Amino acid sequence: QVQLEESGGRLVQAGGSLRLSCAASGRTFNRYTMAWFRQAPGKERECVAVVTWSGGSLYYADSVKGRFTTSRDNAKNTVSLQMNSLKPEDTAVYYCTAGWGVRGQSATEYDYWGQGTQVTVSS
Repeated sequence: QVQLEESGGRLVQAGGSLRLSCAASGRTFNRYTMAWFRQAPGKERECVAVVTWSGGSLYYADSVKGRFTTSRDNAKNTVSLQMNSLKPEDTAVYYCTAGWGVRGQSATEYDYWGQGTQVTVSS
């Protein structure tokens, strides 16, 4: 069992930066693939970034490549999403998620989800 809680979302101007954090509970956190998804109003939930249990990045959405970076600290049971050069189209609720043995970007592959944190980018 893994419980996840995101933080760091807020209103920011276009071009700015934000760092989202996800705190996880559970003794086996360091064995889970972690991912960040986002969902904008009226749109489907999309995968933004995936990081393996060892910290290697598996995937970044084309729309965020070069701007977003995900990392994890297994000693602290945390995963982060550094978002730079933010655009209004990055506005969404961002979710942290965990999946056992997952390597893909489908939401159905992931077992545990946080409650989400709102990121709003103003133009």
